[in-house]
Amino acid sequence: MHYPIRIKNIATILTSLFFAAVLASCQAAGKTEQSVPSAKLGLSKAERGERTEVTVIGMIHSGHRTSSKYPLSLIKTVVRDIKPDIILTEIPPSRTVAALSSYKDTGKVTEQRTRAFPEYTDAIIPLQQELSYVIKGTAAWTPDIASTRRAALNRIRDNPARADQWQAWQKAQNTFRNTLNGRGDDPFFIHSKAYDQAVEARYQPYMQYFETDIGKGGWQSINRAHWANIAAELDAVKGEGKRVLITYGGFHKYWFLRELEKRSDVALTPALPYFEAANN
Repeated sequence: MHYPIRIKNIATILTSLFFAAVLASCQAAGKTEQSVPSAKLGLSKAERGERTEVTVIGMIHSGHRTSSKYPLSLIKTVVRDIKPDIILTEIPPSRTVAALSSYKDTGKVTEQRTRAFPEYTDAIIPLQQELSYVIKGTAAWTPDIASTRRAALNRIRDNPARADQWQAWQKAQNTFRNTLNGRGDDPFFIHSKAYDQAVEARYQPYMQYFETDIGKGGWQSINRAHWANIAAELDAVKGEGKRVLITYGGFHKYWFLRELEKRSDVALTPALPYFEAANN
């Protein structure tokens, strides 16, 4: 049975069609409230002026080799669309020269730490020759930090007096896994506020109970150290109107976004539209 719909004028019709199209597009992209379709990606030089345009992409490291939702080919497409001048990476500064020179000399990245990240070995470092961006290492991790962290967590886990703290940490991890609900490799979810909120909640008991034990490898401490390196690189190009891409594991993303929002010299461009464009 059909019901007649009276619409007063053509402007109302066009407005209705516009909002229907936006709603349908958001539902199709479907994953997050940050999903805002746009034919325009990034800012023009005139729009960003002297500000540094920054985009943060959350990675899944070894998962890129096997994920059909977030493969290495998608990273390449997104990086090509962003066209960064500089990429700030989760490679320690002390390892960056070795990583880049090994690829230049042999066509493969042989530096041990960098080899753990296929987004660099198979996408970002090879693409440098094509796109001519600068790669900077900004990760604060060291082998000593990693080993100290492992030892501290083992001691806490095995200490009956801290069983309640360990249980709280395990509960937070289980809650996080339930929130992911199979979307841990979905770039649309990874680049959403819901994902960032879930990650932050996951690490609350970790920071509350273990930060002092772990020291430099604690969640607050390591993120502050990562950010200090990133901030130094942003300071070095302040006022030059560069386009910068930050690429770290997705868990770190919310921390960096929060710090970037405090900087008046930065124009923060969301990553999600680039992934939407790549899927169209």
